[in-house]
Amino acid sequence: MTLIVIGLLIWVAAHLFNRVTGRPKIEPSSGKPYAVVSIIVLASVVLMVIGYRSANGAVYWDRGNGLVWLNNLLMVAAFYCYAASAAKGVKIWLGRQIRHPQLTGFGLWAVAHLLVNGDTPSFILFGGLLAWAIVHARILSATEGPWVRLPAAPRKKEIVALVITVIVTCVVMGIHYALGAQPWG
Repeated sequence: MTLIVIGLLIWVAAHLFNRVTGRPKIEPSSGKPYAVVSIIVLASVVLMVIGYRSANGAVYWDRGNGLVWLNNLLMVAAFYCYAASAAKGVKIWLGRQIRHPQLTGFGLWAVAHLLVNGDTPSFILFGGLLAWAIVHARILSATEGPWVRLPAAPRKKEIVALVITVIVTCVVMGIHYALGAQPWG
């Protein structure tokens, strides 16, 4: 579980560094610094995955079919939150209701995975990432000033976002199945 914790600490440090130090956000167009941060984040994910796959711990509950289906519904909502954060210049419906849709989606992802993985390594990994998402959203809200809602997206973008959400959900479920995890209960 040490690797999970190290990966989490690196993840948090990479994501919060600019906010805590007061430096401007590193944008992809700026080149090298963005690449370095991306490599650091990728390394943290690799550490968390290796640590999680090799960790053992107490199991507090088994995944029942009801929890699996609730997990799947939360994952659809999480992917829709990601779609809401991706629209540029306008926001699909959910993006106009939630200030930080990507972090909200990330939090939903973490909660969904906690529901179906009731063991100590999952509490550390998914609970740690959930805590990070909540803290990060609060820091962003405190530093960005008042929330300015973007104009609503045309209905066509709403439909595209929903279709992409369903496709991405099916692809991710297929990847989980290929890796030996049964996502359908």
